[in-house]
Amino acid sequence: MTLEVTDLHVGYATAKVLHGVDLTIGDGESVGLMGRNGMGKTTLVRAICGLRPPTVGAGSIVFDGVDLVHRTSFQISHAGIALVPQGRRVFGSLTTTENLTVVPRRKSPASPAAGEPWTVERVFDFFPRLAERSKSMARLLSGGEQQMLAIGRALMTNPKLLIMDEPSEGLAPSVLDVIQDRLAELSASGLSILIAEQNVDLALDVASRVVVIDDTGTIAWSGSSEALRADPVALERHLSI
Repeated sequence: MTLEVTDLHVGYATAKVLHGVDLTIGDGESVGLMGRNGMGKTTLVRAICGLRPPTVGAGSIVFDGVDLVHRTSFQISHAGIALVPQGRRVFGSLTTTENLTVVPRRKSPASPAAGEPWTVERVFDFFPRLAERSKSMARLLSGGEQQMLAIGRALMTNPKLLIMDEPSEGLAPSVLDVIQDRLAELSASGLSILIAEQNVDLALDVASRVVVIDDTGTIAWSGSSEALRADPVALERHLSI
């Protein structure tokens, strides 16, 4: 599995946001997409997943040898890319179990390293709190429980690549610790991950490699998580840490 984003230009009706972004994610690799708020992280995530707006003006997004630029979001999901969107967006009028079973599913697991295909039972083993709330309407779950459900719902599609947009947003520290541990477990399992995140500690702990978008709409920094963690100048310049 390889995702290759090449010279990507993306914008909205009144503004261009990304100007020639290059990004590669290899099989089993976890990559952190970082940058200050408003730099274009969500725009890039939406472009990769085929969500409109924004509009891709130029460049390519190639996944497993297929250019996704003109594909629908359903086709992209079927190809093996799953999204955990910012704000969770669970189906509030459905139960926890119904949220997990309503999604279209690929038959094959992400990779041999990822284990068996995801099932409701496997998600409940992964997030025991969801098993306790299996019959609860999703709108009645806490923010942390909804985030667990959003991740579980994405895993139920048996993705090759899991993309998460700001998974730490609005979470209490105790819940964030659980989410961080589970994401690290997914990364160690061999599932390819792209995590767009402002929480520096979470991104650096989960991802082995980091790319940073700045206010020019381009990749301003790229390297290993260890290198960024050890570079206070880069942290301050690009992330105001």
